[in-house]
Parts: sequence; C-alpha cells; structure tokens
Amino acid sequence: MNVFILSVFICLAAVLLDRWLGEPRRWHPLVGFGHLVTWVEKRLNRLPQRKSRSILSGLLGLLLVVSPVLLVAELLRWLLADWGYLMLQVLVLYLALSIRGLTEHGRAVSEALHRGDLEGAREQVGRIVSRKASDLNEHGVAGAASESMLENGADAVFASLFWFLVAGIPGVLLHRLVNTLDAMWGYRSERYLYFGRIAARLDDALNWVPARLTALTYGLLGHRQLAWQCWRTQAPQWDSPNAGPVMAAGAGALGVSLGGPAPYASGIRQRPVLGQGPVASAETIDAAIGLVQRGVWLWLGVLGLIAAIAVIARGGFL
Repeated sequence: MNVFILSVFICLAAVLLDRWLGEPRRWHPLVGFGHLVTWVEKRLNRLPQRKSRSILSGLLGLLLVVSPVLLVAELLRWLLADWGYLMLQVLVLYLALSIRGLTEHGRAVSEALHRGDLEGAREQVGRIVSRKASDLNEHGVAGAASESMLENGADAVFASLFWFLVAGIPGVLLHRLVNTLDAMWGYRSERYLYFGRIAARLDDALNWVPARLTALTYGLLGHRQLAWQCWRTQAPQWDSPNAGPVMAAGAGALGVSLGGPAPYASGIRQRPVLGQGPVASAETIDAAIGLVQRGVWLWLGVLGLIAAIAVIARGGFL
C-alpha cells in the first residue's frame, strides 16, 4: 500500500483512539520524559557559567534526552514485523496527540465560568497556563483558556499530525520531545536564557510550517477575512514567531479580542491585543475548542481526499 495512504489511515486511527481513550491517566511517557529532563538539567545547568558554556550544556542536554528515544524508535522499526510497526505508529501518534485532553482542560474552565464559579475557573486555568491565575477576572480567565486552546491546538495536535505525515515516528517524536524541552527550558530567565536557547530555536524551526498551516486552518473555519487581517497585521507584534500567527488568526476567526496585559508571578506583562471584537467569555473557550476539533476533521478530510485520488490514479490499493 502507498506509504502516504497508509499514513492517512494511521492518522485517522490515532485520532479515533484519542477520542475514545483520551490521555493516559497514569504512566504517560511524556511525564516520564519530563522527569528525565529535570534530572539532566539539574546536573548540566550549574550556575554561574559563561554564555557559550551554558549554550553548549543545553545542546548536550538536548542530545542526551532526545537521541536515545530516536535510536530506540529506529531499532524497533527494524525489529518489529510490518503489522507490529504499524501498531507502534498508531500508538506513538496517539500519545503525541492531545485533542481530547485539550478539550477536557478547556471545558473544565468554561463549565466553571458557566456556573459562575470564578474561583473554580481560576483553579482550572492555573493548570494549563503559567500566568498568575488568582489575579485574573472572569474575562481574564476566559482569555487565558482560549489562548491556550488555540496555541496548544497547534503544538499538541496539528504539528504532531504534520510531522508524522512528513517523517513518521522519528518526526513526531522529535517534534514532541523538543516541544516539551522548550516548555521546560525555554524561559528567558537567568537560569534558562542560554541553557534553553538551542531547544527554543529548534522548537521554533520545527513549528514554523505547522503553525502557519494551523493559522490557515483556523481562518478557513471562522471569520476568514478578519482572521487573515489579524494574522497579517497583528502576528508580527507578538514575541513568538509561531504563536503570533496561530493566536492572531484564531482570535480573528472567533471574532473576539485576546492578548493584552496579563499577570505573571514576575508582574504584569504587556502584550499586544490580538483579534477584534468583544472580550473573551466562557463561550469563547467552547468556540476555540470547536475550532480545533473541526480543524482536525478538516485535515483528515483533505488527507482522505488526496489518498482517494491517489488510489484512483493507481487503479487500486495494490
């Protein structure tokens, strides 16, 4: 069977498995990877050290935690029979995706807001964003959760599908592991400014194309003209080269205003306003979740159409 057609079936199977099972409640591989990352960082990132040495230490740390995983994946490709490796591909992509998990986290916030439980909503949003949740009002909580849905839709959903289609298991693993490293080391603090630089730059590179495909997806499924306008004019103002297009297009597609000043432990961070329209509410979170979910089915539909055309052109599967 054509490799691309098989990859489309694997994507569909992984999405359905995620919809059925959701994220593993215990023993998620990324949690174990996070513990390994913390252990390695504590031993390599010893302050104070020179800028160049800190960057090299970060590069060494990245190689130490990522290379063994990729080597094991390549070894399994040679050891497993065809059907065994097929099942492994479905499993790896399923574990890399987080559609149902993202939905559950977002709805926990929106449901609390719908009930008028601001404290409960703050507690729930504090689990998915790094800002100081206790200082957020109702609109701040809704905005933070909506931004998280849009941005994590790109990182944990569409980018995983993209890299699996481009490079199979090695591609999706490299992206997901580097993305996790960026989430843990990509801070502009004294401790991580140089140590996490390689991981952050590599994450930016790996997400460049998927982020723009995600922004295009959001725009196609929402207010198209506004999404394009916000993407073109507002995204360059954002500090992240990939989050900017995703959230600007997403906010425009939803017809709401996101971004703006936000409280963090270090103080108020002044951020540009993204989108256009009313401020975020509980309904905005639900709409952002729906945008991600519809985007996944759009991708699968387009991939399925391409696969069907390929089958017809070849005169069958064989």
